[in-house]
Amino acid sequence: MGKYNVAVLPGDGIGPEVVAESVKVLLALEKPFPNLRLILNEHRVGAKCYQETGTDLPEETLDACRNADAVLFGSAGDPSVRLEDGSEVMPQLTLRFALDLYAGIRPIKRYTGITPLLTADPPIDYVIMRENTEGLYASRGGGVRLADDMAVDSMVITRKGTERIVKYAFEIANQRSGAPRDGKRRVTCVDKANVLKSQAYFREIYNEVAEGYPNTERDYAYVDAYTVYQVARPDTYDVVVAENMFGDIISDLAAGTIGGLGMAPSADVGDRYGVFQPSHGTAPDISGEGIANPVAQILSAGMMLSWLGERNEDEDAKAAAHAIDQAVGRILSSKTSHTGDLGGSAKTSDVGDAVASEL
Repeated sequence: MGKYNVAVLPGDGIGPEVVAESVKVLLALEKPFPNLRLILNEHRVGAKCYQETGTDLPEETLDACRNADAVLFGSAGDPSVRLEDGSEVMPQLTLRFALDLYAGIRPIKRYTGITPLLTADPPIDYVIMRENTEGLYASRGGGVRLADDMAVDSMVITRKGTERIVKYAFEIANQRSGAPRDGKRRVTCVDKANVLKSQAYFREIYNEVAEGYPNTERDYAYVDAYTVYQVARPDTYDVVVAENMFGDIISDLAAGTIGGLGMAPSADVGDRYGVFQPSHGTAPDISGEGIANPVAQILSAGMMLSWLGERNEDEDAKAAAHAIDQAVGRILSSKTSHTGDLGGSAKTSDVGDAVASEL
């Protein structure tokens, strides 16, 4: 029997609304998967928490995350709430470093019935692997400003950090069926190796790691050109690996090709811990209106089950993850389950109800 303790962090804005729907879906798994038991415990995090307690990530919440089997995160932050240094509340970044969540996994999949603004609607099904703990973002809070004339941030690329994310990318490719266009397993290295020494080093390590995976095709793209390719021919990609900032940017662009950030789940994982959350933010402009798209949050819950299943060799958890993906695919084929961002009029709860009913 699979029994898992899940720390649930609803957060701010639309976070609690979409998390409620993902919890609804997880609870709906009890009947079809009686051997899968999920113990869900909510904890405080985010901007509202900061206003009330003076911290956006209380120690008890961090301890709960460390002691949980997985973390289901909503969204956190509020542009009107700032830390003492003027930056926004971003506890998700604190979690990444505290739990060493070095791999940012962003599945990019277009479901039937979702037709973004493309000249055609090719099959899109690939994974972006973003290095989470270094790169240019390692400079966050540590950049240098020299009077009013100059500001400097540093891009950090280490052998350890690059090796482990590239290895993870190739391992993910080994579990997949290849790119939709040709069925070939490939890992695309997206970088700026033609300009920056740090990026050339990233590619050098990529090539070294790739030697250990002779049955997976190597592929390369400079990040500026890649932004064209992922719109023009996204069906040629299987797994993509990139430095932190580049991975951040191309993940959001990729979301636009599958219907927007409301369709884009994500996972931040390390060797021990996993945090699963949608790619979108708190969307304070629509918070409380009941119109947010919960699909990304629901799919993130599915990713959580898949990860738990792989780690624990739990076939029920893996089957439940697949069931969520299939249920989402079925309900999205009808516009009656499309929220406003997809051109429909469904409410947040309508989508959650529909997915739960499919299960």
